[in-house]
Amino acid sequence: MAVVSSLVLTVTGYGWSQYQDLLMGIGRSDAIRGDAPKSASGDTNILIMGLDSRLDENGHPLPSEIYQALHAGDQQVGGYNANVLMLVHLPGDGSRATVISIPRDDYVSLPGAPDGIAKGKIKQAYGFAFDQEHRKLVAAGVTDQASLEQQSRDAGRQEELDTVAQFLGGVPIDHFVEVTMVAFYQLAQVVAPITVCLNEDTRDSYSGANFHRGYQQIDAAQAVAFVRQRRDNAHPQLNFTDLDRERRQQAFIASLVYQLKQAGTFLNPVRLRELITVVKQNIAADTGLELLPFAQHASLLSGGNITFTTLPIVRFGTDPAGEDVNIVDVPQIQALVHNLIGAHIPTAPDPTSPVPGSGPKQSGRQSGTVDVVNATNRNGLAAGLEHALAVTGFTPGVTSNARRYRNTTIIYYPAPGSAAAANTLAGMLGGPPTELDATVPAGHLRVVLGADYTMPATLGARSTGEASPPTSTPPAPDLNSVSTTGIPCVT
Repeated sequence: MAVVSSLVLTVTGYGWSQYQDLLMGIGRSDAIRGDAPKSASGDTNILIMGLDSRLDENGHPLPSEIYQALHAGDQQVGGYNANVLMLVHLPGDGSRATVISIPRDDYVSLPGAPDGIAKGKIKQAYGFAFDQEHRKLVAAGVTDQASLEQQSRDAGRQEELDTVAQFLGGVPIDHFVEVTMVAFYQLAQVVAPITVCLNEDTRDSYSGANFHRGYQQIDAAQAVAFVRQRRDNAHPQLNFTDLDRERRQQAFIASLVYQLKQAGTFLNPVRLRELITVVKQNIAADTGLELLPFAQHASLLSGGNITFTTLPIVRFGTDPAGEDVNIVDVPQIQALVHNLIGAHIPTAPDPTSPVPGSGPKQSGRQSGTVDVVNATNRNGLAAGLEHALAVTGFTPGVTSNARRYRNTTIIYYPAPGSAAAANTLAGMLGGPPTELDATVPAGHLRVVLGADYTMPATLGARSTGEASPPTSTPPAPDLNSVSTTGIPCVT
């Protein structure tokens, strides 16, 4: 929407009329309360919600040919879960924007306890609240389908917004954009073919994905499969999880933005008209989102001025009902978000709070949070080191995988005052070199594990000694690996 409303104005006369058409036709919602906290210093936070619904924005079934193309079932499948959640942070000073992907199965508190459920997957906040409001309206005698749908959706939107804001530590959410599955498909139809890149051949009958290694052009139906894939029934060694979907979504957005800019799509009146038609049909936004000033701000993204991050999880687990969930460390999440976007966090994380499941802390706490990057082809090294560090007094941080293989291990620290902590950590790891790096967040150390790394016996002996089950620790996403200056390659 930002790109459409911004670049449409580059065409005088015609562009202004099209912008007015878009402004008048888009679905609007009052789900953001008037007294909700607002970002300061000209910053803007927008929550992108992608619904699992196989219905249109008004709750009506889709044409059969679209269901066939989506390869995701018909109107009887899916529901009102927010299966895609991305917080877009636009700094008021025009500096680099940040997109934070929130894994849909993160097990969190639901502030409104919709349907009497106080904890659940973060994606379920929308659906539980929708169901509660829908039943309430029906009991009150409301029979108009449009009113039932939109009032129920507003309740779902409000609960999802509140849940995300609370989970991220009180981050203000100034605006939201809601996209249905059919809207994504229709937008992809307008801009196809879309070039994507994969590191490996992959095939999945569930989503319909069937891609080869390298760069390739895909159509709209393949685009839906590309961003939905979380399995591979032909190459099980790829070990896909839901977290791989987050990187696929980020890579798709990065590729699309790059291609639209290169192709001059928005100077084409025919394609512009088609895009506006789609946006008006199956996309909704809050009433306070003023498209023109937002677009002028967000148009900077088309130059690749954006960073993608996926929030980490501690492990895969199950909830009391036996459903698969992501176990998360909420203080760690909130501290990470604070570092990424400078968001206000009402309650600072307890510096002595352990990562769930990591065991008790020893006395004599060290200074710093340790983030570990695995730059080898050996799986599980980063998670193993974090597990061992949990009892040393250092605070376990974020684990990730490097894009490039590295032969030697190194420790980076953010400022001269952190050199002592880096040297202490180096002593625990067998003496790797340390180096100043201003990109490391304040209060953190970053360990990049190279091919020479082995777990020191003394460090391993200080851990709990229990090996994590193979399924308990997921492959960690590379938090900042998706390029925004071209077409990135992902697994």
